[in-house]
Amino acid sequence: MNGWPIEDPDSLAMLSEVWIPVGAPGFSGASKAERSARLDERFGADGWRYAHVVRGRVVPVEVAILEYEEAYRQHLRAHPGLVAFLTARCGNVYDTEPSNVHDIDYLQPHTSMNHYQDISVRRVVAELVDHPEWPDVVDTEPGDAALLDLASGNVLTVPRARGFRGDLLLQLRGPDSAGFVLNPAVVPVHDPALITTLPSRHEWYHVEGCAHLSVEAFWQMSKVVEVRYDRFLLLGDGRVDPLAGV
Repeated sequence: MNGWPIEDPDSLAMLSEVWIPVGAPGFSGASKAERSARLDERFGADGWRYAHVVRGRVVPVEVAILEYEEAYRQHLRAHPGLVAFLTARCGNVYDTEPSNVHDIDYLQPHTSMNHYQDISVRRVVAELVDHPEWPDVVDTEPGDAALLDLASGNVLTVPRARGFRGDLLLQLRGPDSAGFVLNPAVVPVHDPALITTLPSRHEWYHVEGCAHLSVEAFWQMSKVVEVRYDRFLLLGDGRVDPLAGV
């Protein structure tokens, strides 16, 4: 295969500062660690990263996630009855497992699966505490609380989220969870400019909730793998399908 003269170290050094998107990997879920290991092996741990295409620009994850959070902000503010239920009846929310309540950041290198919807909900409700137009969303005493996990029926001692004064622990996951109403496939993306689709892709969020119009669809469909261009060039024939098997 004709290509770059990879024996030119000076050119490769300059191009090590250039990053290009090489494909849209889609949903990883429980394959998060396995996918990362394969990408580490192929490009080096410092040779790849996730990014998102937002309004025609490739942006870091920490920028794109603000759009995800904004979708929840606008959705909750448009549904005061849902906010009333969350704040009066629930003490916290989680996605995959109750231990999610301890995570406050979207960057989660320690988790087996990323969870974002619970963090977004906690952040939005905490904001409402400080807004006078939401007088029924009041501050709560920080600390642990005994909450009834609706998914398991067990009473668990976990941190109470700010503004959540109830005694229930609510899972925000699939249709069999009590908090499915806040699943990211159910919450619509807030800006039409973020809506995209790929007819050849058919993943779980395409058959639930808002389908390709959801915040989950935005997140998964906008996600790309970026690679340092020097590492990409060194793939040789592998450049034809750089995400093969990922």
